[in-house]
Amino acid sequence: MKVPFLDLHGQYDPIRAEVLEAVTRVCDSQRFILGPELEAFELEIAERLEVGWAIGVSSGTDALLAALLAVGVGRGDDVITSTYSFFASASSIVRLGARPVLVDIDPTTFNLDAEAVRRAITPATKAIVPVHLFGQSADVDAILPIARAAGAAVVEDACQAIGARLGGRQVGGLGDAGCFSFYPTKNLGAFGDGGLVVTNDEGLAATVRRLRHHGQTEPYLHTSVGGNFRLDALQAAILRVRARQLDAWTTSRRENARRYRDLFAAAGLAGQIALPEERPGRDHVFNQFVIRVPDRDRVQQQLEARGIGTAIYYPRPLHLQPCFADLGYRAGDLPQAERAAAETLALPVFPGLTESQQVQVVEGLKLCVQQTQSV
Repeated sequence: MKVPFLDLHGQYDPIRAEVLEAVTRVCDSQRFILGPELEAFELEIAERLEVGWAIGVSSGTDALLAALLAVGVGRGDDVITSTYSFFASASSIVRLGARPVLVDIDPTTFNLDAEAVRRAITPATKAIVPVHLFGQSADVDAILPIARAAGAAVVEDACQAIGARLGGRQVGGLGDAGCFSFYPTKNLGAFGDGGLVVTNDEGLAATVRRLRHHGQTEPYLHTSVGGNFRLDALQAAILRVRARQLDAWTTSRRENARRYRDLFAAAGLAGQIALPEERPGRDHVFNQFVIRVPDRDRVQQQLEARGIGTAIYYPRPLHLQPCFADLGYRAGDLPQAERAAAETLALPVFPGLTESQQVQVVEGLKLCVQQTQSV
């Protein structure tokens, strides 16, 4: 039996009729850009995320770009973020003419190290972008005072963490703005690209809404230079249907993570493979279930040969990407991120993953570890 890394059919098939009805509704209306479908989605998702305002945009990357632009990031500014993240966490900063200041991570959560942030603050720091990586909140409670003392904005990269909480509060609404992605592999995915900016600041919400539509305040009157960052009405309609399943899908992911822990313990692997650590007061939504394993690349190849899908997030930290060479980082500068890039492996954790599939994953890993020990 093959175990895919991700299977979206199990999420789509039960709601297929509702999704097609929503698509038909938009097609019949012939309202594809902005309009009532998007407005309804924004109201519904803002209530779900417990924030004042939500603005649909074209992708998670564009959410970061629009949010950073809205808080005033521009040429000559420094923006602190994690080196262990998806490329957009840093590329959106560069696209605004600012400089990404890349810092190391907490080795147990893979999230931004708050003390590393404190050490990186300079008079040029305009914003901090904590990444809620793999579905667990970064330590925003520690980062916010650092940002406020420096006069810097906090823009949360919550693209992998919709529904995650810190001390009972949903991520995205903890700082000045929060950014989400609806890429199809996310916990709440669209049928293509899509994103969201959320905030509790009405003025900031109005700015993002203007920026996503070429900086227009009324037709052909542009008070600033924005972009074409709009979320399509078709995607909004699909997301309205899929959002109603999000709580159940999140519960399934968390149950799968719990079952993995039990299976790893029963297999005697708990001390040999480092499992994800869910910190107290943080509700992990497991966009990814990421382990640390010795000889990771060989293990991945052997699992693939057994029909078990896995993925690596991320094989090269951002400070070692060729396009950022001019920032001056060298191998060894941010060791925790570099070690994570060499050791981490994401296992299947999608909703609908069966217990027998998880047993197969753990048994496959046990064989890999035994082979490593016998060499």
